[in-house]
Amino acid sequence: MNMQNMTVIAPPPPKGLAEMQLPLVMMRDILLKTIFRKTLHTVTELSSAICLPASVTQELVDMARDQKLLEATGTLNANSGTEMGYQLTDAGKARAQDALAQSEYFGAMPVPLDVYSEQVKRQSIRNIMVTRQQLTAAMGHLILPDSLLDHLGPAVSAGRSILMYGPPGNGKSSISNGIRDALGDRVYVPRAIEYAGQVITVYDPIVHTAVETGEEDPNALRKHRRFDERYVCCERPTVVTGGELSLSMLDLVYNPTARTYQAPLQLKSTGGIFIVDDLGRQAESPQALVNRWIVPLEESRDILALQSGEKFEVPFDTLVIFSTNFHPNEIFDQAALRRIFFKIKIDGPDQENFLKIFAMVARKKGMPLDEAALVHLLKNKYPMIGNIYANYQPVYLIDQMISICEFEGIPYQMSPELIDRAWANMFVRDEVIVK
Repeated sequence: MNMQNMTVIAPPPPKGLAEMQLPLVMMRDILLKTIFRKTLHTVTELSSAICLPASVTQELVDMARDQKLLEATGTLNANSGTEMGYQLTDAGKARAQDALAQSEYFGAMPVPLDVYSEQVKRQSIRNIMVTRQQLTAAMGHLILPDSLLDHLGPAVSAGRSILMYGPPGNGKSSISNGIRDALGDRVYVPRAIEYAGQVITVYDPIVHTAVETGEEDPNALRKHRRFDERYVCCERPTVVTGGELSLSMLDLVYNPTARTYQAPLQLKSTGGIFIVDDLGRQAESPQALVNRWIVPLEESRDILALQSGEKFEVPFDTLVIFSTNFHPNEIFDQAALRRIFFKIKIDGPDQENFLKIFAMVARKKGMPLDEAALVHLLKNKYPMIGNIYANYQPVYLIDQMISICEFEGIPYQMSPELIDRAWANMFVRDEVIVK
């Protein structure tokens, strides 16, 4: 891994309530809701649940005690050593229930949007420098022409939008995944952010891959926190969407029961990659989808709306990769194409690279090569389709021959006859079916 990509500055833990930049009532209510929902008693337990240092949690506890919402239990918890125990007073329980009626959110204290925006700048996708060596290593399982890496490298390093187009089955999706693997470093993803008193959850275990940051001493009362634990240290995220992508998936998701918001897909992909695969297969037109991205792609900011209709800005720091089997001129006007920074055609392999892929797949799957079968394939079969090769074809043909061999109960082998049988399944013959 290139050490240039190891320089993301971790968000420092807050030193006191004054640094939090959140409304005091909101913080107090989240504390009370967390105690009510999780039945916690000690500052250590609470500190872990709301993801704040023990000293800041103690400040919140003291404030709630002053307001007669919390009281010391007078008895020490059996598991807490010398720690004081706390519980909700009747007034505290009533306040927790009122607060839960307004929003079910409890647990990790959110990060104010403005504070998160500063962290986004510190870990921007545009700060990454991907070298040819890194990209080649990440694409090692693919056989690609050098000219393709010449185009891909600058596009990835720029952290700008990329449109990959070309005939199906030539590895556009695999290349997108290779780009993701080439990034290789970590970012800090907030569990939740706050805007105008509303909580928006961001961290999503389906999208984000948390990484170990070293074990803390579980017995330490006030453990040393090396970064703000309202964030989760993760690999740079990758969101992959296909034909199911709709414009509504790019809006805030409001849960009317819990009265909380969930971040849309592009906000979850901040600091990473958003892949729109199979562009042109969605219910909305490609033009409409790209129109939605114009402001974010040009100005590195997105605009979201709350239930109230209030609009606000969030950072847009994502490498967007569009992938399509259509020619760009068929699905976009020139204004939309101008907004996509890099346009890269992904063609099928030439005959030499096709044979390299075929040999590599055969070796991996334990299928011995046969010269007569390959000559038959190249001289008799491919001329039928204008000698147009695609990356998916070696895997398809070899898997077909393996299935036939297993059915016939013979060792893995290839022959002109088996090539014919495999080929017959790769293409459907044009014919009229009488109904």
